Amino acid sequence: MNLLENKTALITGAARGIGRAIALKFASEGCNIAFTDLAYNDLVEQTAADIEAYGVRVQFYAGNAADYESAHEIVKQVKQDFGNIDILVNNAGITKDGLLLRMNEQQWDAVINVNLKSAFNFIHACTPVMMSQRAGSIISLASVVGVNGNAGQANYAASKAGIIGLTKSVAKELGSRGIRANAIAPGFILTDMTSALSEEQRKQWEQMIPLRRGGTPEEVAKVALFLASDLSSYVSGQVIHCCGGMSC
Repeated sequence: MNLLENKTALITGAARGIGRAIALKFASEGCNIAFTDLAYNDLVEQTAADIEAYGVRVQFYAGNAADYESAHEIVKQVKQDFGNIDILVNNAGITKDGLLLRMNEQQWDAVINVNLKSAFNFIHACTPVMMSQRAGSIISLASVVGVNGNAGQANYAASKAGIIGLTKSVAKELGSRGIRANAIAPGFILTDMTSALSEEQRKQWEQMIPLRRGGTPEEVAKVALFLASDLSSYVSGQVIHCCGGMSC
């Protein structure tokens, strides 16, 4: 269908998991891909090769998404290399779980910085580019945990709730410039993060999901494609749950 033909997407933390799935889905629809991660490695090399196989341009940028200056430098370089930035996907994220009373300051700060501050950094850097184009789609990865909370994940839940508030505020501030901002709230998605759980823990999670299974990164990527394309041209300031009914 080539829903994103001749567009450029900047995707943070896209070497694996949901970010990689989004990059590949966008590339399959004709989108040029700029993606980031902390450092170049075998996963980055494989992801870049898989994207390139779709016949689109791809470039990797190493940097810490949680670092303000690094994020702005990456955006500056992407603009120089590609000429435009039509889509921003804030995907970079980590977990450092623990009960609140046992959580230390480092655990709190690390998750807030990587999950929430990184989104601010890249939105702040991309806004002038998109404003000059008078068009753009900003997609940020939240979580059902950011809506409902979760014991043992106060830092993660707070960061994802922050993503939702940030998204809604950005949508109101930038809508008059033709820029849309939306969030995706995945539920239990089968990624490296969830693979660390035991079989019993996975089954417990699945029993809480009406569809009785975990989701795949590709299923989240389909929602991202909708939000990135003109299929969602009148959708902004929304949080779309991709959770198999988990948050009903």
